[in-house]
Amino acid sequence: MKNYTKLIFASVFFIITFQNCTNDYDDIIHHRKVNDFIWKGMNQYYYWQENVPNLYDTRFLNLEDYNSFLNQYASPESIFQNLRANSSTDKFSTLFSDYDELESILKGTTKTNGLDYELKYKSNSQTELFGWVRYVLPNSDASSKSINRGTIFFAVDGVALTTENYKSLLSKDTYTLSLANYNNGEITPNGETISLSKSQLSENPISVKNVFTIGDKKIGYLLYNGFYSDYKSQLNDVFSYFLSQNVTHLILDLRYNSGGSIEMATELASMITGQFNGEIFAKQLWNEKMTNRYSSNPDALLNKFTNTLSNGSQINSLNLSKLYVITSKATASASELLINGLTPYINVVRIGGITTGKNVGSITLYDSPTFTKDNINPTHKYAIQPIVLKLVNKDNFGSYQNGFFPHVPQYEDFNNLGILGDSNELLLSTALNYIQNNGRQILQKNKNEHQFFKD
Repeated sequence: MKNYTKLIFASVFFIITFQNCTNDYDDIIHHRKVNDFIWKGMNQYYYWQENVPNLYDTRFLNLEDYNSFLNQYASPESIFQNLRANSSTDKFSTLFSDYDELESILKGTTKTNGLDYELKYKSNSQTELFGWVRYVLPNSDASSKSINRGTIFFAVDGVALTTENYKSLLSKDTYTLSLANYNNGEITPNGETISLSKSQLSENPISVKNVFTIGDKKIGYLLYNGFYSDYKSQLNDVFSYFLSQNVTHLILDLRYNSGGSIEMATELASMITGQFNGEIFAKQLWNEKMTNRYSSNPDALLNKFTNTLSNGSQINSLNLSKLYVITSKATASASELLINGLTPYINVVRIGGITTGKNVGSITLYDSPTFTKDNINPTHKYAIQPIVLKLVNKDNFGSYQNGFFPHVPQYEDFNNLGILGDSNELLLSTALNYIQNNGRQILQKNKNEHQFFKD
């Protein structure tokens, strides 16, 4: 604030000072209310609540001590980070300043230009990055431009991508990508650029479905990119199609699937099988407080195979005893839950790369007496998505925090990416050959030349 010295400005100075102080006070009160919601939600639900001293029930002497703690944090983001376990323990809890955005993301609707891409380190660097396009969403801005699966980019608005700047560069609504060629591990700028703009877009996670006939084997293939509940009927229709084609083997491609709904994972597992209705698919392990809350209804913490969708529709089941899953570093959460939950019951063959290792789950907490949207606080739109549970299978196994390793290692080759869903595409071809040759791998795996950074 300017330090006004002339008397004529005295009254203006007082008004400005008073208004600013009032605004600061309002901000403090507002943040304290949001901070209060965050602390109470984390204290009740957070999976590691017993391991975070600031979340102990005995942490505060009285209300004054509690309010003093809340006032230490100038923003909800800062108190949320303070209340989390260390980053090596909790990699996935998040906070959103607008729960509408969070709800859209959980349904597969985001502000996007249509590129699904992965960032990797350049050769011999731990700071320089490049991106490659895995696929392009239909009806997006990118779908109308000369950009395809396999397109390489290394800079945004003329600035080279690094581990420090990638978030700020790629979060903009409109930007220009500088493109490059891939030459046996080297990223070579080619002088081409493409400008892209983002808009709200919903992604149908059912990307590709095919049926291949090899001898007497009918092999279904599904590229499935997200466990979104809004598309469960469409997913069930895919399995109706597989049944009509007398599918005897199934390749489920989860290489780009970072997860979603636990309920959807349970229903998909039931579509793949069908012979285990009512059996345990997964068990949810919550913190002590929540476990005690469910003590009178322990079945609420069990996810069981089912023969009906949550909307009442009959599930179309293949009754398979073996599943082939294509995986990568981007395969996470509900995708890994599906693998783990099915493993005690059927043979799950993993083809591709090591998965993420997300063996925990989260829920959305809102600022209301019940942490739901009932009687929600109308003065802000903050919501938290904390990790609240760990998932184990029927045999109580859930220690896959380092990811699932493939039985048949195979990596995507930038020199020969192929078309997703085409029988010649490297990972799908590997799976088809594995089935055709009754479990013998005949393709030589290519080298994973560039270290994964983010997707």
